[in-house]
Amino acid sequence: MKAWVVGGGLMLVLSGCGEIQYLAQAAQGQLDLLGRARPVAEVRADPTTPPETRRKLALVEEVRTFALTELGLPDRGAYRNFVDVGRPFVVWNVFRAPEFGVGLLTSCFPVAGCVGYRGYFQEAAARAYAQARRAAGEDVRVSGVTAYSTLAYPDPTLIRTVIHELAHPAVYVPGDTVYNESFATTVEEEGWRRWLAARGTPELAEADRRARERAEAFETLLLETRAELQALYAQPLAPEEMRTRKAAVLSDLQERYAALKASWDGYTGYDAWFAAGVNNAALASVAAYAALVPDFRAALTRVGGDLSAFYALARACGERPQEERARCLRGQTP
Repeated sequence: MKAWVVGGGLMLVLSGCGEIQYLAQAAQGQLDLLGRARPVAEVRADPTTPPETRRKLALVEEVRTFALTELGLPDRGAYRNFVDVGRPFVVWNVFRAPEFGVGLLTSCFPVAGCVGYRGYFQEAAARAYAQARRAAGEDVRVSGVTAYSTLAYPDPTLIRTVIHELAHPAVYVPGDTVYNESFATTVEEEGWRRWLAARGTPELAEADRRARERAEAFETLLLETRAELQALYAQPLAPEEMRTRKAAVLSDLQERYAALKASWDGYTGYDAWFAAGVNNAALASVAAYAALVPDFRAALTRVGGDLSAFYALARACGERPQEERARCLRGQTP
């Protein structure tokens, strides 16, 4: 059984347009969550609640308070309710990319704008849609979503997830998934650093350091591969030749990952990511969370670590045309 603390508001898919069947599953899934959700305080006070669940819920409440007071994130009522969904994930996202392109194909919704995924409350429905798009010639990746924060995760992952999701209402640019996710990832990293400084232990800090080193090496490997494919797709090659070269790049990625894993003394934490299949959509989904993080970090440094100023700067840069946003974060004039 998987227990979840419900994150923010309605899922983006609920306000979207498209097939009636797709909207119906989104509405039904959201209503099911809302109908079964219980206030966190009520669950904690329930004598039948397992001690570990009670401890994790207390941690979520502590992190939520920390994020609102110490990080200055807006309170939109997220992480106040709990629901046991009885499955590994609440939602499965389907990411799509062209066969010869490294950018995510988007789905557009009236309120949220265009986002680089479609969300499904049933894994079978997500995989059916993915198969249909795969048959149409697209690269596809199906991923379970952690946005609703499962209590099954280790404490550091739980803390980071809560901070990440609470960051989204602070800055949201319709139609720019990479900007939004990179901003939230930057706040997550800074928030986690401050959490460790205020509440962490030396053992937790050391474990996190090793984990972040592995994560950064993994992300670098994927972003480098994505850049290599982007250069390949810009060449005027026939489709069959392009496919052959694409396969060679992805095969090289597998070999480079094996070498990287060997340097981690056999750590296998990213094996499942590769086992799910590596393609343009998989690489683009990682880039959505990491591509602009260096630019957001630079912006945070420029304002001396002042989070209020950082949020204001991120909102201002988000109002620029998309092609100018990264330069704005770096303090460069158009």
